Amino acid sequence: MKKIEAIIKPFKLDEVKDALHEIGLQGLTVLEAKGFGRQKGHTELYRGAEYVVDFLPKVKIEVVCGDDLAERAIEAITNAARTGRIGDGKIFVSEIQEVIRIRTGERGDDAV
Repeated sequence: MKKIEAIIKPFKLDEVKDALHEIGLQGLTVLEAKGFGRQKGHTELYRGAEYVVDFLPKVKIEVVCGDDLAERAIEAITNAARTGRIGDGKIFVSEIQEVIRIRTGERGDDAV
């Protein structure tokens, strides 16, 4: 099993969610996040004073899926989240040893 974490622009969330649903992924976790990479941040003007916005709003999506679905999920996220501009985000993939559904005690792929 794989855990896929994607940091994307907030306005792309619905497109990514729909793309994952189309390939058969049923569940995902969404977290509001702030951060920066090469995008760095920007300056804004508020009541005549200029200030730097270092951390830009992002959304973090977490999905756990079987190895057979992981590559399609990565491709779906990439295609749906891409704008072609700096700050589109990143995808991190890690191995999951075990998943346990708390309610039933199911383990492994059955619990996902």
